[in-house]
Amino acid sequence: MATTTSRHHAQLHRSRASICATERSSRRPYKGRSGQYVNPDDPGFPLVSIFTLPHPPLTHTSHPGQPATMVLSQLFHRTASLLVLYTATAFTINHFLSPLNPTLSLSLLLITTLYTLKLLLAATLNEYKLDKLGSRAPRIADYSPFGLWTLFRALRDFAAYRNHEFWWQNFQRNGNPRNPYTTESLIFGGRLCFTADEENVKAILATQFAEFGKGPQFRKEWKDFLGLSIFTTDGEMWHNSRSLLRPQFIKDRVSDLQKFEARVQVLLPMLSPGKESADGQTVRVDELFYRFALDAATDFLLGKSVDSLLNSGTQFADAFGEVQRVQAVVARAGPLQHFVPKKSFHAGLKVLNEFVNQYIDQALQLSPEELEKVTKSDEGYTFLHALASHTRDRQVLRDQIVAVLLAGRDTTSVTLSWLFYELSRRPGVVQKLREEIVGRVGVDRRPSYDDLKAMRYLQHTLNETLRLYPVVPYNVREALEDTTLPHGGGADGNEPIGVLKGRWSLRVRIDRTLTQHQARPWDTRPLSCTAAPKSTPILLPASKTTWTLCPSDGKPGPPNHGHTFRSMAGRGSASDSSLH
Repeated sequence: MATTTSRHHAQLHRSRASICATERSSRRPYKGRSGQYVNPDDPGFPLVSIFTLPHPPLTHTSHPGQPATMVLSQLFHRTASLLVLYTATAFTINHFLSPLNPTLSLSLLLITTLYTLKLLLAATLNEYKLDKLGSRAPRIADYSPFGLWTLFRALRDFAAYRNHEFWWQNFQRNGNPRNPYTTESLIFGGRLCFTADEENVKAILATQFAEFGKGPQFRKEWKDFLGLSIFTTDGEMWHNSRSLLRPQFIKDRVSDLQKFEARVQVLLPMLSPGKESADGQTVRVDELFYRFALDAATDFLLGKSVDSLLNSGTQFADAFGEVQRVQAVVARAGPLQHFVPKKSFHAGLKVLNEFVNQYIDQALQLSPEELEKVTKSDEGYTFLHALASHTRDRQVLRDQIVAVLLAGRDTTSVTLSWLFYELSRRPGVVQKLREEIVGRVGVDRRPSYDDLKAMRYLQHTLNETLRLYPVVPYNVREALEDTTLPHGGGADGNEPIGVLKGRWSLRVRIDRTLTQHQARPWDTRPLSCTAAPKSTPILLPASKTTWTLCPSDGKPGPPNHGHTFRSMAGRGSASDSSLH
């Protein structure tokens, strides 16, 4: 159900949290002389003109096939590997088995032939149906059997935390020059569509939401980890999960900042000089943000924090991270997922389940009347108590808690990591944030929920960070019925793409890291999100710690992949955090 950090922007399991949508400015921004986007309608918000786009404009090295030959071409590509496999199987049967048992050999050869003909007929009918529905997207150039080269590149770039480069190269080398952000491939006979087209993303996640879902294969892949939670279900089950979770994120609940404040007070000394921190040594701030988010999430959800900030070797935190890592590999391996080693996955899952189940046991020991009383009071309220007052099903409680824990941990830590990455490069933005925070809250008083919502520049800064570095950068959907995607097909790339129902007809992988080419600044309205209808920013930039981006040798310089994130505080003490 979740999503980029300095280490994991490219990882799909970080991204499959909740999908957040917001209204944006209707007037399109223009490019300034520096190639940076400027919005003429925005009242004094400079970040859109400060943050540069992460990639240059696309240059294309290939062109899509002609519409007249598209059906035959796609049919050939779909059936070529099947015919090669049939030939190899027939040769093996005839060469090795025929001398031993001619009758059995002939029977197996007949069965293989009939099955191959059935698959060829199904492929031909699918191409005919697709031709009636719409066009094809440009096909990713891959001459390896069963699309193995594309699968290898996806796994290789994921392992190197370069998933965005995999997407970018696909669009650059294979996309239609007029509308490059949709391509497709065949992996072991299954059609896989890659899209970062704004209209396609809008259709899948909004206007045609009912026509696309996670699908049975996704649920099978993620069932051990996330069960039948809001992030793995479709249709009525998804609506039931949403109805169960949404009321728990009302303003009265998320505006209680006491739990978050306690975690912030543990985090801040670790970002400052002194005995309680690294005292000038290198630290990974992204790791600190992950542990901070995990501590805050477990405190809010279960009523007790795992305190991973105080103990970096917390078993639960390590197990949770390992389960996510292996799950991400499984999700990308496709038909090869059965060969992925899962020993550490099952060991981590055992730790995760034991940890969550002990709190579920405690909650279910309370009677419905006691749960209702606890839920209505501010003291002792937990997310788990609220869920247990609506259902006594242990599996439902476990699945929803783990799903929200995944989303709550990753979305917060991802956003904080990228926020401070950008702030380290922009002292002017930090100064404006300090002025707004000190002007509204001062230096001694703790901020309230209303304070956080009233600080417009802080909201703009967070929203711009979310626009450039989405917390759900990648997602996957399967067609639940025969339908179309609005963009990406035909000679000009503007025709609808035909989509057939089922896993082997099409799985759509969505990228939201490349939509900056259609950059539009966010407005000031709160994010609309199932997991958090009212976003709660974390107030950190008012401290006297300043941030600079430094290379590995410690000397300030322009940002690049090899730089580190330095916290400059006090009289020259510093702590660095490598950001990859």
